[in-house]
Amino acid sequence: MGRAFVYVILGGGVSAGYAALEFTRRGVSRGELCIISEEPVPPYERPALSKGCLLPETPARLPSFHTCVGANEERLTPKWYKEHGIELVLGTRVKSADVKRKTLLTAAGETISYKILIIATGAQALKLEEFGVSGSNAENVCYLRDLADAERLVNVMQSCAGGNAVVIGGGYIGMECAASLVINKINVTMVFPEAHCMARLFTPKIASYYEDYYKSKGVKFIKGTVLSSFDMDSNGKVTAVNLRDGSRLPANMVVVGIGIRPNTSLFEGQLTLEKGGIKVNGRMQTSNSSVYAVGDVAAFPVKLFGETRRLEHVDSARKSARHAVSAIMEPKKTDDFDYLPFFYSRVFALSWQFYGDAAGEAVHFGDYSGSTIGAYWISKGHLVGSFLEGGSKEDYEAIANATRLKPAIKDLTELERQGLGFALTISENPLRSPPGNVGGSSLILEKPLYAWHATAGVIVAASVAAFAYWYGRRRRRW
Repeated sequence: MGRAFVYVILGGGVSAGYAALEFTRRGVSRGELCIISEEPVPPYERPALSKGCLLPETPARLPSFHTCVGANEERLTPKWYKEHGIELVLGTRVKSADVKRKTLLTAAGETISYKILIIATGAQALKLEEFGVSGSNAENVCYLRDLADAERLVNVMQSCAGGNAVVIGGGYIGMECAASLVINKINVTMVFPEAHCMARLFTPKIASYYEDYYKSKGVKFIKGTVLSSFDMDSNGKVTAVNLRDGSRLPANMVVVGIGIRPNTSLFEGQLTLEKGGIKVNGRMQTSNSSVYAVGDVAAFPVKLFGETRRLEHVDSARKSARHAVSAIMEPKKTDDFDYLPFFYSRVFALSWQFYGDAAGEAVHFGDYSGSTIGAYWISKGHLVGSFLEGGSKEDYEAIANATRLKPAIKDLTELERQGLGFALTISENPLRSPPGNVGGSSLILEKPLYAWHATAGVIVAASVAAFAYWYGRRRRRW
């Protein structure tokens, strides 16, 4: 028993929805495309899980956040897939894959074959048991990776309003869930081993800004230690959290956000792996030419930095999926993926965006006692990363443009003085120097100079060609 399709998308997360929309825009025929997902619903916007779904008033619920509403595109409901002739194989686990035979075997024993496969399997949440702590199955211990997790978290929250929650982890999930718990009138204590929150991205100064804000909302922080065990009641519910430093925290519920692991197991030994994911080229193509990988599971070349990265964020999932479909459907018109790493978050009344790489030396700007703060990262003399909290749409576009330009920076003090104005000036007129670059300022925009060098080169080349043509004609006359 089996079915055959031209294109199969394995995984039903964000990437699958955006890939499906791109396929229809590029002329996929009815019956050619299939999406296989373990979840019982069509693809949806995962950021809604830690934001809209957890709100106490007018919470987000499906079908309101099916893809692709997160990018202001169409909302792909079950009806949409049916109207476009796209087969949804939902609630289905694939237990093995054979990339040589181009087949997938489901847990139910069905074989699904393909000509082109897009791997969009995403990642799974790391469990406490992987760190030697038991208790993940307790009814008041929650993770947040999919819709079922979100629904469970909502139910647990509603059962302990006014109670105590312990959030394990200081990254994205920890910070966003902590904010939602506070909004639901639950007392929150965050526990993580690092010296500050969002340690992979934030500098200590930036982290302090957010931690102070969270503290003003009643959140407590316990840093530099980890969970060691739970106290349970006779019903198997957690009543307290024990930390390695000896602390004991009463708890009515626990939220765990300690990282994720890409879902690559089906393809280990069949495809080349790198950076914990499946290695792809600039067309999102794996070591097997009929297989592509996108989203959290894909390790792809980031042209801006000249190295392979695996990025865990919804923006990368959306754009890599679209690019893969473009490369499949119109290979001659599709260049290599040229992606600017982008991360963002919204918590309470705060909203920040980050572009590029948090590498090298950070230069902070803005009023860190106010509502708008920012930072640039300078590595090997160039601006490689930009962060901004509390900006306008134009401000965020400006820091994105500045990061992509990678201007050379020699005077960090001057960059700090100019702050956001530096990015705004570059964005408005990239071929002109920013304010303060007059009269020997050591802030230098190297990228725009390349444009002038290229123009000069063309002029010189044209002059040489013209001289050669004139000289040749004279030779013939002599």
